[in-house]
Amino acid sequence: VPLALQVKNKAPAEVQITAEQLLREAKERELELLPPPPQQKITDVEELNDYKLRKRKTFEDNIRKNRTVISNWIKYAQWEESLKEIQRARSIYERALDVDYRNVTLWLKYAEMEMKNRQVNHARNIWDRAITTLPRVNQFWYKYTYMEEMLGNVAGSRQVFERWMEWQPEEQAWHSYINFELRYKEVDRARSIYERYILFTVLVIVHPDVKNWIKYARFEEKHSYFAHARKVYERAVEFFGEEHMDEHLYVAFAKFEENQKEFERVRVIYKYALDRIPKQNAQNLFKNYTIFEKKFGDRRGIEDIIVSKRRFQYEEEVKANPHNYDAWFDYLRLVESDADAEAVREVYERAIANVPPIQEKRHWKRYIYLWINYALYEELEAKASKRTRQVYQACIELLPHKKFTFAKMWLLYAQFEIRQKNLPLARRALGTSIGKCPKNKLFKGYIELELQLREFDRCRKLYEKFLEFAPENCTSWIKFAELETILGDIDRARAIYELAIGQPRLDMPEVLWKSYIDFEIEQEEYEKTRNLYRRLLQRTQHVKVWISFAQFELSAGQEQRLQRCRQVYEEANKAMRSCEEKEERVMLLESWRSFEREFGTDATKERIDKLMPEKIKKRRKLQAEDGTDAGWEEYYDYIFPEDTANQPNLKLLAMAKLWKKQQQESEAAAMDPDKDIDESQT
Repeated sequence: VPLALQVKNKAPAEVQITAEQLLREAKERELELLPPPPQQKITDVEELNDYKLRKRKTFEDNIRKNRTVISNWIKYAQWEESLKEIQRARSIYERALDVDYRNVTLWLKYAEMEMKNRQVNHARNIWDRAITTLPRVNQFWYKYTYMEEMLGNVAGSRQVFERWMEWQPEEQAWHSYINFELRYKEVDRARSIYERYILFTVLVIVHPDVKNWIKYARFEEKHSYFAHARKVYERAVEFFGEEHMDEHLYVAFAKFEENQKEFERVRVIYKYALDRIPKQNAQNLFKNYTIFEKKFGDRRGIEDIIVSKRRFQYEEEVKANPHNYDAWFDYLRLVESDADAEAVREVYERAIANVPPIQEKRHWKRYIYLWINYALYEELEAKASKRTRQVYQACIELLPHKKFTFAKMWLLYAQFEIRQKNLPLARRALGTSIGKCPKNKLFKGYIELELQLREFDRCRKLYEKFLEFAPENCTSWIKFAELETILGDIDRARAIYELAIGQPRLDMPEVLWKSYIDFEIEQEEYEKTRNLYRRLLQRTQHVKVWISFAQFELSAGQEQRLQRCRQVYEEANKAMRSCEEKEERVMLLESWRSFEREFGTDATKERIDKLMPEKIKKRRKLQAEDGTDAGWEEYYDYIFPEDTANQPNLKLLAMAKLWKKQQQESEAAAMDPDKDIDESQT
């Protein structure tokens, strides 16, 4: 290696250059503007031929390098065209088509060259070859028909359109053909094209779209063929049927009829469509119908629209959830207000068909009112008593009486039969209900019915059955005894009361005893009343019983009533000394004090005042549920002077109060010595 080429410093350079940087710099330098080539002036034919030879050689070399780059062919042909070498340019295009005959741009440039140079036949020949080779390229057809029309060759252009239509092109091609015929006032030809287009739509289903029918109808309407337009709309409605209904078709149809002043037809179209198209797909339909009614309808028509819209909403709700009974109720109210009986019955039948899937009463509570409303509608609105009876009977058969029943349904059925003056059926229904599923409400309803009919023997039998079914029901015993009292059978009523208080289990015994006592008081059987009080006090020592006993003695109206009343209070006070509930004893003493203030002497008043307890505040420890301390709680307690056990407590309390008072006086004196000096001087 020569000494000059040897690297002395083999350390790495401070700035490293990567291959990527080298490539990027080379690309950037390519974009630098090169100086334009010098202008060459050609002065004779020989120089011109030499120039042409060099350019052609350049183009041929580019083509030879890459035959598939069509832009090289097009540039070559356009250069030859600029030199008016049409034959050479044509030859270049033909060579290019041999390379890639599917290139659309190549065909377009070739044909444009021929048209630019007014070579019409050559251009026709190229367009024919193009549409034959590539029939699905719409641009060739558009250019071809436009060229023929510009040349005034209407028949030739029509012939090209016909050839195009045989390939069943897209929608715009058909409309271009129709517009072509309309430009030359060929309405009948345009109609026949529309018919062919619709026929393709129906048979081949190339374009099953509503807008194509609407355009056809509007074409007929525009040229004043109203009968033809109506027929097109009717055919469209029949073709699409109910499975593929589209609101745009019906809106266009209705607007057409509106323009023809056929308002009844418009209403029929809108209503027909609204009854069949789902609500979510009919918003535009509702809007146009509302606008129409506001323009040409009355108040009733506008209300019908609102009702129809709400009906659609309810239909969607019940379809989404058939067991949404609230939606059914709203739907039925709407239908009842604005529909005939058959339509209402149909909705009711659909509603009651949605039986709750679970046999639990809580799931049936809303459902049963569908039956009740159905029966009431048939009776009150439709005046169909036979259908009403069938509704009640069907509902009763549907209910699972072994698990639960609805007394309301039985009673409504019985009341309906009574309104129909069919008493045996009413009694049979109530008797069946008591036999299948006895309930308190059923017994009460049946007894009330017989009372209204003055069938007292039946009432007695029903009360007996009722008390056999529910002997703990105090209200039934009381009502039974009141019935006997009204009928004047006092001994029977008393016997009923005796049986009632002898029951081992009662739901409201205090009410029963009170009723029995009131009964004896009404009969002025005071001795028996006292015996009842004594018997009741053997069972319970409640303070209210003692107070009631004392008030009875006071109001008995006999001699020594005050003494008897005071004696009752004395007995009560002695009995309640051992009672833990001190508030009840205080209540008794307050009642006694009120009595003495009104009827007693000074001695008795002083005595009762001494018996009144003293109210004191105490503290007690609280515990949480987990057993931990929860702090202290203040509460009030009562200390009765009469209790001997509490006497030391009272003395201790008095001594504590006296000591506290002395402590307060001594503290006050210690804090203000000047005051003591002044007092001593004084």
